[in-house]
Amino acid sequence: MAERKAGVQRNTLETRIQVNVNLDGGGTAKFQTGVPFLDHMLDQVARHGMIDIEIVAEGDLHIDAHHMVEDVGITLGQAVAKAVGDKKGLRRYGHAYVPLDEALSRVVVDFSGRPGLEYGVEFTRARIGEFDVDLFREFFQGYVNHALVTLHIDSLRGRNSHHIAETIFKAFGRALRMAIEPDARMQGVMPSTKGSL
Repeated sequence: MAERKAGVQRNTLETRIQVNVNLDGGGTAKFQTGVPFLDHMLDQVARHGMIDIEIVAEGDLHIDAHHMVEDVGITLGQAVAKAVGDKKGLRRYGHAYVPLDEALSRVVVDFSGRPGLEYGVEFTRARIGEFDVDLFREFFQGYVNHALVTLHIDSLRGRNSHHIAETIFKAFGRALRMAIEPDARMQGVMPSTKGSL
């Protein structure tokens, strides 16, 4: 199988972001977004997805974190889409349930070629430290729009907002890992009856 690595740079008047991914990595993470809680969550994706992710970003954090979080989602989605390539031989679908104490989340992903987000998450507070929890949806919307995946995220239970967020991102990483794994029985085959994704 060809090397599944990609680098994407996104520069706007609001943010400047460089993302590098290796889908067949060991979960190595290096982040410099200026949003510490986002970095903590992205670390979960790398570690549990066994994806090497490096993100270096700067932007208008003096306003708030909205543009940074959304644009990191966009750029990560672009990098994953580029690294996945033509999708031949992929499992295509991935799913994971992840608990953390009282919290339990489920994430299901389909590398369908069609962007779609179903987001069933209610947090018990508006902020985790300085982080506005509304921005998680913006991150995932940006990701699906540019990775061209269908993504269902459901928080099934939880009281502690930090725990809820962590289970979502860990499950996201695990679901990605499953979906992008090569399927030995599908070598060179497009995982779709349409013949394309």
